[in-house]
Amino acid sequence: MRIGLFATCLGDTLFPDAVRSTAVLLSRLGHEVVFPPGQTCCGQMHVNTGYQREPVPLVRNFAEQFGDASLDAVVMPSGSCAGSVRHQHEIVAERYGDAALRAQVAAVKAKTYELSELLVDVLGVTDVGAYFPHRVTYHPTCHSLRMLRVGDKPLQLLRAVEAIDLVELPEADACCGFGGTFALKNAGTSAAMLRDKLDHVRSTGADVCTAGDSSCLMHIGGGLSRIKAGTRTLHLAQILASTRTAPHQLPQPEAAR
Repeated sequence: MRIGLFATCLGDTLFPDAVRSTAVLLSRLGHEVVFPPGQTCCGQMHVNTGYQREPVPLVRNFAEQFGDASLDAVVMPSGSCAGSVRHQHEIVAERYGDAALRAQVAAVKAKTYELSELLVDVLGVTDVGAYFPHRVTYHPTCHSLRMLRVGDKPLQLLRAVEAIDLVELPEADACCGFGGTFALKNAGTSAAMLRDKLDHVRSTGADVCTAGDSSCLMHIGGGLSRIKAGTRTLHLAQILASTRTAPHQLPQPEAAR
């Protein structure tokens, strides 16, 4: 397949390894990965904050960048951005766009997937040849769980990883408290939700907490770092891209220094 890769804002600025790992993984599986250079923000943060007219140029640009008919699919290492493209773009186009934009949005929406969806539902693969000899727990992010309904697809992929010690996260489906601007507007509530999540992560004794969204990993990872928990956060794509010949090297945790 010829697959367009959307980096996302957080991937571009803070988590480039998650984006790079997505490309490495898909290339290893025999697919051509295309990175449209004119891509920008998907507009999710604007819509989530109540500004639905303002992201029209962003929605239009996304549709133009990824509307190339030669692209069989569009993938992103982010459940929230995939959710935005599949749900919010249509709302914005219907309310503030023209007929051409609505048609473009519909065409791109139909071939847009979060990484685990693409691998399991489209490519029909769960064993991607990954090797990751560490204790791992998985946090299902809210957008992937409730908006995209990816279910256990990430877990199917993780269970097939060679040498992994996958442990269940207590109350896994509880929100980590980030929620974009929610963490700023409701800082106290966000911090309380994060504390619960950190307690559950620590109870697993995991070396790594993984997820499909860099935003949640940023929030959880920041909390784990502040309390020197010794648990690292790592995007799902980075675990799946790790192999015996090119293993991902975990840095030494702060608590062990």
